[in-house]
Amino acid sequence: MTDHLHTFARFWKCALQVNPSSYSSNYRGHEQSTNPIEYAKALRDACLDQGVRIVGLADHGYVHDSEILREVLTSAGITVFPGFEVASTERVHWVCLFSEETSETELERYLGSLGFRNPRNRVGPSTLGGNALLAEVEALGGFCYAAHVTAPQNGLLTKGSLQHLWNDTSLRAAQIPGSAKELPQKYKNIVLNNNPDYKRDRKIALINAKDVASPEDINNPSTCCYIKMTSPCFSSFVMAFKDAESRVRISPQEEKPYSQIIDLKIEGGYFTDLSANISQHLNTIIGGRGTGKSTILECLRYALNVPHKGPEASSQGDQIVRENLGGSGGRVKVRLRSAANHSEEYTVIRRFGEMPRVIDKSGNESHLDPNKDLVPQIEIYGQNEIHELVRDREALSQVLDRFYPEIDSQKRQLKEAYRKLRENSDQLKKAHSQQDLIEAKIADLPRLEERAKQFQEHGLEAKLKIVPLLEKERLLGPRIEEQMRRIQMAVQGLTEALPDLVFLSDAAIDSLPHVDLLKHARTELANLNLSLRQKISEIEGIIEPTQSSLLSIIEKLNAELRKTETTLVAEFAKLPSIAGKTGGQVGKEYQQLLRAMEGVKPERAKLRTVKDLITGLYQERLNLLGEISDLRSERTLVKQKAVKKLNKRLEKKLRITLKADNLRRNLLDFIQGLEGIGPKKSQWVSVAEGLTVMGLVAAIGEGKEALVGKKWGVSPSAADTLAKLDRCAIYELEGIDLNDELVIELNISHTRERYRPLDRLSTGQQCTAILHLLLLENRDPLIMDQPEDNLDNAFIAERIVDELRKAKTERQFLFATHNANIPVFGDAEWIGVCEVSEDHGEMPASAQGSIDIPEIRDKVANILEGGKEAFMQRKEKYGFDY
Repeated sequence: MTDHLHTFARFWKCALQVNPSSYSSNYRGHEQSTNPIEYAKALRDACLDQGVRIVGLADHGYVHDSEILREVLTSAGITVFPGFEVASTERVHWVCLFSEETSETELERYLGSLGFRNPRNRVGPSTLGGNALLAEVEALGGFCYAAHVTAPQNGLLTKGSLQHLWNDTSLRAAQIPGSAKELPQKYKNIVLNNNPDYKRDRKIALINAKDVASPEDINNPSTCCYIKMTSPCFSSFVMAFKDAESRVRISPQEEKPYSQIIDLKIEGGYFTDLSANISQHLNTIIGGRGTGKSTILECLRYALNVPHKGPEASSQGDQIVRENLGGSGGRVKVRLRSAANHSEEYTVIRRFGEMPRVIDKSGNESHLDPNKDLVPQIEIYGQNEIHELVRDREALSQVLDRFYPEIDSQKRQLKEAYRKLRENSDQLKKAHSQQDLIEAKIADLPRLEERAKQFQEHGLEAKLKIVPLLEKERLLGPRIEEQMRRIQMAVQGLTEALPDLVFLSDAAIDSLPHVDLLKHARTELANLNLSLRQKISEIEGIIEPTQSSLLSIIEKLNAELRKTETTLVAEFAKLPSIAGKTGGQVGKEYQQLLRAMEGVKPERAKLRTVKDLITGLYQERLNLLGEISDLRSERTLVKQKAVKKLNKRLEKKLRITLKADNLRRNLLDFIQGLEGIGPKKSQWVSVAEGLTVMGLVAAIGEGKEALVGKKWGVSPSAADTLAKLDRCAIYELEGIDLNDELVIELNISHTRERYRPLDRLSTGQQCTAILHLLLLENRDPLIMDQPEDNLDNAFIAERIVDELRKAKTERQFLFATHNANIPVFGDAEWIGVCEVSEDHGEMPASAQGSIDIPEIRDKVANILEGGKEAFMQRKEKYGFDY
């Protein structure tokens, strides 16, 4: 039965040749200093201290002395496989282990079956040869490995020509000292399956299982090996050696730090109470159609707030989440370990209709975003989402962003540069607008001056010489007030800029290493603050009476101007009539004309200021455009280097080519947005060779003929429209970023290199190409819903499974699948089986585990293979032997 505490396969540390206390006196010539019970307890403590969870008992040809040790170890939660060490007629030593449930009586009977009739003759050979002994142990339900195969007296590889024993298919494991690379060359060639005389169809599993004769021996690395099992039990142990490449290790494999989804809970909705504790390696969800496999993955995506790659996938995924969580107000809880945050553990909770909450290991709510901050490179693909991705050239190129470590920094820099460019555009537009307004006013001055001459010809200038002086004077009052406002704003700005010492408070700095220096700095700033406040107070004391005095003066000036205005009206009335206008009308018109002229004259100074501003903004723009050009060149160079490395890693699988400035969707949208240029007249944008934004801007500046002559395919009418773009449109055009396109080609030949681009591949071939990329290194998980939908079985078995087995120790994978190759030949550490019960989905702990659990194995066979009988029939028809 499945141990519900263990829902996925992991490596268990095993000591597979442990001896009782009597072993030392019987075979090494010295007595134990402790009695059997004390020895057993000391050995138990040593196992627990070293993390040994499985022990194989292997006294020479005898089992009785091991029972005390077995009882003590088992009571401590250590799984014990009882057994013994024996010699065959070739005088080769073998260790035979049996199920943890095997009794002492059964073990003695097994010794008899192996040809040991005299219990006193513990070291004498069996009456069976090695092949017969291996067959008999297997028939008894046991497991036999070749002990110390390189030992001079009784090792399998040191006894002459015993290839027939080494090549026996019942022999699945051999014990060596240390690692294979440390062996003498003649033994190394054999154990690595490089010696043709000892060549095996299936490479033998290598283990460390040095004799343990004292508790201290457990500390020796050569006494232990690592076996992958869901629960520590004999059936799983035996099965591990049927896939030793994946499940048997001499030493623990060093794993790179990477993100891991630890467990997932779905509360409410279709899965009323789903809880899955998954492996950090390869995980698969299986089940019949409609049992909820896609629901689990979409709920996981929803919790982590990971966007879909395209509109179709987004629509489908949102519908799944809404239907399964929406009506019941369900929520999803994900516990994960984040490589981006020093492998810290976080819990993400998302209730339907709400945003995700992130809780740190202390139980505090965090401001981190689950997708952007915790697993920024996680890749989740729903059904057919890869195919949708292939159709989007922009999104496809972004898939490779993780292969450029510098890309995030470059994106930020480029984004900031383009933001400044947009700001510059806005400032230039505003400055040009001011310039146009001022120039329009100034352009009116000659006309005003000419009209003034007409009045002067009638002698009005001499009679009304005070009028222009009054108009100049009238403008000075507001300018005086403006000067005072500027001074007051300057004082206010200085007041607001005074040091704020909160950041140097005792609470903020008391725990810092150089607190004394920081307190000294705080004192200096406080003194500066006090001195400046005193000076500001003095300045304000000066400003206030001055302002009061100036206001009084301006009021008097305005009063005098009003008096003079009254006098002028009387003087206007004395003027002679001109062209049917009374003197009063003539004088008033002359006054308004002079007022308009005085109002325009200061604009000349403003125009100079605006022109200087525009000159400066143009220089700033040139600098920004140069910076953007450098950043884009750097971006392309980084991608070129990365592409070169990728092509080496994907040799004979994929070929990637970089096409600079070839992603032109933004430019195409801009061109099609121009009046008179529709889809047909803008086709050239997508196909033009060597087209860049700055090259297009330069050609527009040269005119229509230059645009047509560039051989980009621009039609005369489109060229005419482009050549007439105003400066604002040019600014917008210069702010468009053309990204680099990554052209992916798949090698479609198994015998030679024959590459074909994505747009000329079948759907299955397209998905094959993308999967090659997705399986390359990434510290965050890869989650896929039915990747086999667009792939054939041969590709999955020949390529994908092999890639998964290599990559799963450096990255977590979670697949929902109907294909047996992935969980079985990929040796998935966790298989979750979805089932339907009373219109609800469920996945109890008993439906979670690895293929080494009988219940899981049966469900895999039934769901993915059509049942054991169907599998056996296919096996017979194909003519395959086990």
